[in-house]
Amino acid sequence: MSDNLLSSHQQVDDKFQTLLHNASAARAISQIVEGTIGPKGLDVMMVDRFGDVVISNDGVTILKFMEVNHPAARMIINTAQAQQEEVGDGTTTTTIIAGALVAEGCSYVLKGVPVTRVIEGINYARDKAVELIRQQTIKIDDIGDELLFNVACIAGRGQKDLASLILQGAKLVGKEKLCTRDYRMADAVWARELAENEVFMGTVINREPVNDEMPRRLENPVILVIDDALQPVDAEHEVIKTEAGFKYYIKAREEYEKNLHRICDAGINVVVVDRSVDDIAEQIFTERGVMVFSRVASLEIDNLCRHTGAKKVKKAVLKRDAETIRSYAGRAKRVEVDEKLKHTCFYEGSGEKWATIIVGASTEEVVEERERIAKDAASALQAALRGGVVPGGGAIEVWLAQHMEEYAKNLEGAASFGVLCFKEALLKPFYCLAANAGFNPLEKMGEVWACQNRKKNSRLTFDSDTGKIIDAVEKGIVDPAPVKIHALKAASEVATAILRINTVIRMKDDALKKTDMKKEQRGEF
Repeated sequence: MSDNLLSSHQQVDDKFQTLLHNASAARAISQIVEGTIGPKGLDVMMVDRFGDVVISNDGVTILKFMEVNHPAARMIINTAQAQQEEVGDGTTTTTIIAGALVAEGCSYVLKGVPVTRVIEGINYARDKAVELIRQQTIKIDDIGDELLFNVACIAGRGQKDLASLILQGAKLVGKEKLCTRDYRMADAVWARELAENEVFMGTVINREPVNDEMPRRLENPVILVIDDALQPVDAEHEVIKTEAGFKYYIKAREEYEKNLHRICDAGINVVVVDRSVDDIAEQIFTERGVMVFSRVASLEIDNLCRHTGAKKVKKAVLKRDAETIRSYAGRAKRVEVDEKLKHTCFYEGSGEKWATIIVGASTEEVVEERERIAKDAASALQAALRGGVVPGGGAIEVWLAQHMEEYAKNLEGAASFGVLCFKEALLKPFYCLAANAGFNPLEKMGEVWACQNRKKNSRLTFDSDTGKIIDAVEKGIVDPAPVKIHALKAASEVATAILRINTVIRMKDDALKKTDMKKEQRGEF
């Protein structure tokens, strides 16, 4: 397509120029998080236009707060977020490998290797790498295995107090619960300023009762969860001006009040509502000694229902008899309001096992970071229990890279260059680990490569303090296998998608509007 066929606001990039731009963007994103990886990794400070500061070395947090406009860079950020959603850890590794894959792939394409052959080699190498990781995976059968604590400690950036809390919570819910696909242990973590570290069987809602006249503690509570607003029929102003309309309004209000008393008569003494609670309900429930919570977050409600056995109901259910209403209720051993932390704890519910891990923080500035660290530790522990562990400290990446070199030699055709591309990308996290620890990356890689090759041992790496060669598993340096596998798959997927881009064209304004409307409908805005 010649340039004179395009309107003035449209742009087309030459295919090599497009590739270079995308590789540059991918490399820039990778460089931002490279300094944070490993036990010696440092933090990144992010400042908004108002001067508010966020300090973190969590890869996905850094990427999420970045102001990024380049489409290829946004693709990598979205991949890191998908890694976080799926396994809860490994976002930095995913970003670094993806950036390296794009950069290495670009270099081979510029040398004349067809893009399709590079992608073919990357996909081949990815499948082989995943297979090799599974062969090296160490299964964990006992929740008391010391390796689980080590996994939590590494993901928790060496904070042993947080790792201990996570392990206590894991023991409370048990292995069977942790291995359930729809249970996310990270959701059990709460960080609070000036709180004491605590683990208990139960769940929390970040609300206090709607007024101070209501009870602050109840034994053996019967809990009703209303997925609706608690208020009478809203009569329009013009309707109640007529006699018939006013009578209807009065009758509906009386019926509403009867329904509220029926809840109390059913033995319900805790009511949790996800929307508003009107003055009538607040007054009646206060007089009857019922605890009421309004505008509770949907995730908190879901957790409460699962732990207490409560079933969410609509307001229409309140018209039924007391026995039917009571059948929807959940139960717990105790409910208690924490005046200091301004939330409410439900202890030992009659439904699913559910542990809550409260993490204390000394100041408001570090609360969010402490919570992120604890959530990463919880996700890593759960992933390790589900899928086992592999040698950490970059050991498994170096070992995989050696095999990639062998595969490339035996693979015919230009696809071998894609395998070599994958090999170099695998080594990138190791280089960053060594550099962050203060060592020469190439020198350390050469030492580890030689030792692994000589001893036929995939567990060998270097000590980040002394630089000496060690057995990672013996030293307790392990990573969850599912995190490594998903990181390789995610990084390969986004890298090949970026390498496939041949041309970038600016869309028409009306097309952009349609795209934005679709995103809004999907809830992406």
